[in-house]
Amino acid sequence: MNQLVHFDTAALNRALVGFDAIFNNFERRFANQINNNYPPHNVVKIDEENYEIHLAVTGFDPKEVSVELDQNTLVVKGEREDTDIADEQYIYRGLAARNFTRGFLLPEHFEVGDAQIKNGVLKVSLKHVVPEALKPRQIKVKAL
Repeated sequence: MNQLVHFDTAALNRALVGFDAIFNNFERRFANQINNNYPPHNVVKIDEENYEIHLAVTGFDPKEVSVELDQNTLVVKGEREDTDIADEQYIYRGLAARNFTRGFLLPEHFEVGDAQIKNGVLKVSLKHVVPEALKPRQIKVKAL
């Protein structure tokens, strides 16, 4: 039997002054994963610098989906217009029709590129851009 456990990191935050941002990130990521599996998604590594997030948005029109970057969190929202016809009777309804908000906490130095919907899948492009100051550099050794 699986049991959900909540970690109280307040005591650790007091003991490890200066690491509170790490624990806040941990709590936020853990809390966002609980019962948040809609819509299903994939994270794809294209190459060393480029990534994509794929979200299943079948049934959503592109104008009903929004993608925004709020600080270092990518937020994807789907808000369907009420398109159900009152006379329709579903014998089986397997496509989800509910609105959603899905957040992805991005690591440092990631830039969000374009977003497009094709065949019911929203693809959001991400690029890992490391500033020159943080890249490894070769130091020339001089002879004296």
